[in-house]
Amino acid sequence: MEPSAPGSPDATQTAPGSTSPTLAFGPYRLLQKLGEGGMGEVWLAEQTRPVRRQVALKIIKAGMDTADVVARFEAERQALALMDHPAIATVFDGGSTPEGRPYFAMEYVKGEPLTTYCDRQRLGTKDRLELFIQVCEGVQHAHQKGIIHRDLKPSNVLVMIQDAHTVPKIIDFGVAKATAQHLTERSLFTELGVLIGTPEYMSPEQAEMGRLDVDTRTDIYALGVLLYELLTGALPFDRKELRQAGIAEIQRIIREKEPPRPSTRITLLGPASTEAAQNRHTEPRRLISELRGDLDWITMRALEKDRTRRYQTASSLAVDVRRHLNNEPVSAGPPSAAYRARKFVRRNRLGVIAVATLLLLLAVFAGAMAVQAQRIARERNRANQERDRANQEAAQARKTLAFLTGTFEVANPRKGKGPSATATEIIDDATKKLNEMRGQPLLQASLLMTLSEIYDEMGLYEAAESPARSALEIREKALGPNHLDVAQSLNNLASIWRKQGKLEEAEPFTKRSLEIREKALGPNQPDVAQSLNNLAIIWWNQGRLSEAEPLLRRSLKIREEALGPNHPDVAISLNNLATLYAGQGKLAEAEPLYRGSLEIWEKALGANHPDVATSLNNLATLYVDQGKLSEAEPLLKRSLEIRERALGPNHPDVAMSLNNIADLYRDQGKFSEVEPLLKRSLAIKEKALGPNHPDAALALYNLGVLALQRKRRLEALAYMRRAIPRFAGTSYWALVDEDPDIASLRADPEFRRLVADVVKNAAGGKDEKK
Repeated sequence: MEPSAPGSPDATQTAPGSTSPTLAFGPYRLLQKLGEGGMGEVWLAEQTRPVRRQVALKIIKAGMDTADVVARFEAERQALALMDHPAIATVFDGGSTPEGRPYFAMEYVKGEPLTTYCDRQRLGTKDRLELFIQVCEGVQHAHQKGIIHRDLKPSNVLVMIQDAHTVPKIIDFGVAKATAQHLTERSLFTELGVLIGTPEYMSPEQAEMGRLDVDTRTDIYALGVLLYELLTGALPFDRKELRQAGIAEIQRIIREKEPPRPSTRITLLGPASTEAAQNRHTEPRRLISELRGDLDWITMRALEKDRTRRYQTASSLAVDVRRHLNNEPVSAGPPSAAYRARKFVRRNRLGVIAVATLLLLLAVFAGAMAVQAQRIARERNRANQERDRANQEAAQARKTLAFLTGTFEVANPRKGKGPSATATEIIDDATKKLNEMRGQPLLQASLLMTLSEIYDEMGLYEAAESPARSALEIREKALGPNHLDVAQSLNNLASIWRKQGKLEEAEPFTKRSLEIREKALGPNQPDVAQSLNNLAIIWWNQGRLSEAEPLLRRSLKIREEALGPNHPDVAISLNNLATLYAGQGKLAEAEPLYRGSLEIWEKALGANHPDVATSLNNLATLYVDQGKLSEAEPLLKRSLEIRERALGPNHPDVAMSLNNIADLYRDQGKFSEVEPLLKRSLAIKEKALGPNHPDAALALYNLGVLALQRKRRLEALAYMRRAIPRFAGTSYWALVDEDPDIASLRADPEFRRLVADVVKNAAGGKDEKK
């Protein structure tokens, strides 16, 4: 147990006329009174034999030792002595003081309340749930011994460090049951009856004050309140409202009023939601997303008014929480095919990352289509609307599940291509199956968008273009030209074109996406920031750096204000603004922005995420520009290692890393090591991007520079002949005018003829790295 702080609501005043027990008896010496209530008191004591240790002594107060109370106290002491669980404070001994007052000695827990500890440590949802499972296991053990706590709350679950492990300890088991009153002023007493427990954590049957038998399920309800508070930082019912109400109103609220779901509670907290999210090491939108679904269902089932509908045991509640942590279906969740399919995908995401991401999104899209079905049926009467919505959801769930099953069968050795099936083959096969969904155009469009995004992430930009086009056409036809889903499709298709070097095609689509989003959402939303960012990237790739900069600044400001300073999207804006500055030669301004983006990505995504590789690559490139070659090399090698492991050996980002390491080795004079890196980079870019892509041309150009440095003039001209025509209209054209590495070529007649017909109106720039 823990001493109550001065002024704590758990501390109680000494009752008038009470007397203290003898300060030393048997093996115990009383040191300090820890707490006092109507019928008992708790002391910190030193035990001198058979071992020396500090213990907590619970003693019945003088004048309360009637035969009935003493008999119940003795029975409770015996029951507590039977319990032996790491999550329950251990009972060591029992007896009577020299005055004849019963006592028992318990483990003295030096800890702090569960919620206080979690908030102080800023534990995330997963770590909080791990501690909660241990509490459930302790309660289950007590129930098996026939003990009902009846006052579970954070101050009765203390967290301590034991053998280097964080351990919750449940205290005050059974005291309320043994004495019919609790030892803190939080328990309410009236002439009409006794509310045993704490109102905020009290079950409906407890609030009946004896009209119903209280069984172990009252502790399940209290565990539900405790879980609610751990997840949201708030109680199901407002503490002030309960405390100011009379007994009848407290009973009505507890018995009849339905609390909001945890995810909804976060939205109702207003400005306080930011603090609640920060205490859980996240931000409000992400916290709401974490709670929506499993944790909403689990918590609300534990808080059911009808105890027959609650979890029947503490262990079944713990099992459901564990299943959520393992991404398995929970018993509290609806048993729909789409839900179970989503869980299956999450459990198997390590098989093929791209395919697993696809399947996870499919389940989400199935839910979105159910909402769309409800909108379509709005003009029907309510009964028909509900029936149609249910039928639509069930049909979509069946089709989604069939789609998932068919996709996985590609890798089934008895039905498909077996273990040799690649991620690309699986996705290609899934694309063919989409033709079966033409009767559900919006679902088909969502699945096409997902396939396009997976191809995009794999660096297969040409393959990504076709499903993105089809999704856009379907959405424009079904939703009209100004719908937000159309804006999403426009943005994604433009992004694919940009990565292919098709800047003229990408620009108007990006502008149209921006216009739709600003009109529908207002000027300061994250989706608007995304369109601003993408338009800026197009402009700087066209050499329009002065026009791109204000867009990137505005995008960064929106993301910081809307998402918080540590969101991964903020890191994207920091990275891109830094790259723009580096292209303008503002190296000192670029460096802190690169460092900031790296810090955010490492913290939010882990050390081995591709976005972390992007930030490492860009910071290293800046170091090269600053002449810090020895500092740049380990960052470039780590970036390459992450990209090869996460994206595969033939991804365009891998080619970029190879090119940058080659540039570094060339600056160090290691010419023999440069050529194989550049040739491998060229092969990847030509295969993934096509031979006419500007980035493939850059690889040819770099090989030409290398040949020139190695005195191979004819070979250099041959590479330049292939590269320079593809630089037209891109920021790479600045190399032709300004690169000192080819100064000796500019006087060559053949070189001059080569560039004579190419437009020279582009100026400056640096590779876009994100």
